[in-house]
Amino acid sequence: MAIADLLAIIDYISDDNPDAAQVLKDEIEHKTSLLPERPQMYRAGRVDGTREMVVRPNYIVVYAESPEMVTILRVLHAAQQWP
Repeated sequence: MAIADLLAIIDYISDDNPDAAQVLKDEIEHKTSLLPERPQMYRAGRVDGTREMVVRPNYIVVYAESPEMVTILRVLHAAQQWP
């Protein structure tokens, strides 16, 4: 679901500004790649067992952590209904 979320966001932005879409995609990919090093760096999520990383004021990455891995669950615009 997270990949579909990200692709939909990037597709929507790229209609008006492809460069901005690429910058946002790169930023989200970079920040999520760092999560395994410090998964508890971001706030507890609105759903039990999740955490939420704010990427810019308008985008949120929802993830779950375990001792073995970090799982990206959703990539959302802040205005989207969640949960």
